Amino acid sequence: MESQLVLEATAYEQQKLRFRTTDDRIMAARKLRKFILDLNEIYKNTKDAALMDLMKKLTEKKRKVEKRLKGRAT
Repeated sequence: MESQLVLEATAYEQQKLRFRTTDDRIMAARKLRKFILDLNEIYKNTKDAALMDLMKKLTEKKRKVEKRLKGRAT
């Protein structure tokens, strides 16, 4: 299960994210958040540096999606 989660998260991190609608962005942010939290639970037990790097990449991607969701401050 752990390796499957890592493979799914890695594949999602590597794919180019294109969103047509706001709903797509919301779903992507939620999916990224779930990946990050699940990987964090595994990281707590293993302390694997590769997992930490993957979580950092996913967090960066999630921030970009959330930034796009919030829009510009006026």
